[in-house]
Amino acid sequence: MILYNVTINIDHEVQEEWLSWMKSVHVPDVMNTGLFLDSKICRIHAEEDGGKSYSIQYLLKSWEDYNSYVNDFAEKLQKEHTEKYANKFVAFRTLLEVEHHVKRDGLF
Repeated sequence: MILYNVTINIDHEVQEEWLSWMKSVHVPDVMNTGLFLDSKICRIHAEEDGGKSYSIQYLLKSWEDYNSYVNDFAEKLQKEHTEKYANKFVAFRTLLEVEHHVKRDGLF
């Protein structure tokens, strides 16, 4: 499995509106590509100047699915985010290959 992580620091002045938009529009649009198994939005607790930081995590079953996302969907979805929140965020992306994953039944 592949964990596609987007770390974002969003300005305080738009943080609440951004979080609502991420939950109701952007993350559902990413999930609707049909390539991701699940997603999470996690608040990062760290010292921050000018904004709050989040980790948006998407799980894929294969590198092929990741490549399909990049080739067919990423540019449009990232452009929508960038245009909506221009000059209000910084972001970087990380790819992790999941070597071991244990999930307890009945959680979340």
